[in-house]
Amino acid sequence: CGACRYCIITNPKSQSRCSVLLSYTYTMPPKKAPATDTGPVLLGRFGTSLKVGIVGLPNVGKSTTFNVLTKSEAPAENFPFCTKDPNEARVPVPDERFDWLCNFHKPPSKVPAFLNVVDIAGLVKGAHEGLGLGNAFLSNISACDALFHVCRAFADDEITHVEGDVDPVRDLDIISSELRLKDIATVTKVIEPMERSALKSGDKKKKAEYDMLVKFRTHLEEGQDIRQGVWDRHEIELLNTILFLTAKPVIYLVNLSERDYIRKKNKWLSKIHAWVKEHEPNGMIIPYSADYEFSLALLPDDEARANHCEEAGAPSMLPKIITVGYKALNLCYYFTAGKDEVKAWTIQVGSLAPQAAGKIHTDFEKGFIMAEVMNFEDFKEAGSEAATKAAGKYRQQGKTYVVQDGDIIFFKFNVSSSGKAKK
Repeated sequence: CGACRYCIITNPKSQSRCSVLLSYTYTMPPKKAPATDTGPVLLGRFGTSLKVGIVGLPNVGKSTTFNVLTKSEAPAENFPFCTKDPNEARVPVPDERFDWLCNFHKPPSKVPAFLNVVDIAGLVKGAHEGLGLGNAFLSNISACDALFHVCRAFADDEITHVEGDVDPVRDLDIISSELRLKDIATVTKVIEPMERSALKSGDKKKKAEYDMLVKFRTHLEEGQDIRQGVWDRHEIELLNTILFLTAKPVIYLVNLSERDYIRKKNKWLSKIHAWVKEHEPNGMIIPYSADYEFSLALLPDDEARANHCEEAGAPSMLPKIITVGYKALNLCYYFTAGKDEVKAWTIQVGSLAPQAAGKIHTDFEKGFIMAEVMNFEDFKEAGSEAATKAAGKYRQQGKTYVVQDGDIIFFKFNVSSSGKAKK
């Protein structure tokens, strides 16, 4: 212990009775537990440039839906595989908060959040084995991060159905099965080379990975999609290296005839709801009509469209489809707002203030000092920044603040060599 060298040299056992050593022993700090990352791990790619793919059988209204969503002119013809190469476009995310801020500040620059949408070639039964445009279809799905699954619930003799007749429940089964079968084939290709090495090498890490992969395959073979499983942190990390097709969030878009949509009746809706409830209890279903949306798109302006919707008693479902698709990607946005610009900055849900600041510029994240934050509703109610401050609702937040959807933020940062703060 350094206080008495005699006991150490002549009688090591005397250390147990050394008062100095005992005191030293009892005042030693406890060993630190190994650091663990307890933050959430989510299925899917991390980032903000994420895409939603529109999928379904041929001739169910995918390209028409893509066109009305994105105001594009992708080919939409009455024959299978009209779409071969994927069409991609981005669409503004509608938000009344953004519109209000633009009207309040009247800036020359207005930049909303955007949703990236991809129109993907139609799928047929056997696509996982390469039938139809199966290989291209499935590889294009792999590049997306969520799916709009369009199913046809309208009858039209002039629009052929690849299966011969209209049956959206059967069609849902076909798409769901093809994606799952492709995932089974994918994970099997990963498992097969590992079987000998993982089992015979004695490598515990490889064996654990092998066991997880077998668990994924069993789950899929039991007819369950990856997104419906309950996975621990290590399993999710492994899943994210493979990016299974059935891991992607799905929004079910039920394409009705214009007549059925306006009168809010269709013989297939209850059966579709029953199928989704059985296969995906928390699944989102949005009935809409691509024909109705197309007729709205032909009108000259927003006022004419609003009048038409009021007369028909049926709103456009495009805002809901876009907003739900955006949220399915686990994205949200905050605002920077002033007389020069109102802009929505896309971030992942759960982002901390420095990460959110880095979306504007990397220097904002490197030199982050604080975020001055106003809740949109507080700002709207107060009527000005000064009134929000006077009401005590203008907050200064540090590095651990989790940015909330719709926050209005002003960042302070410092990257100068002099140490002088910049805004």
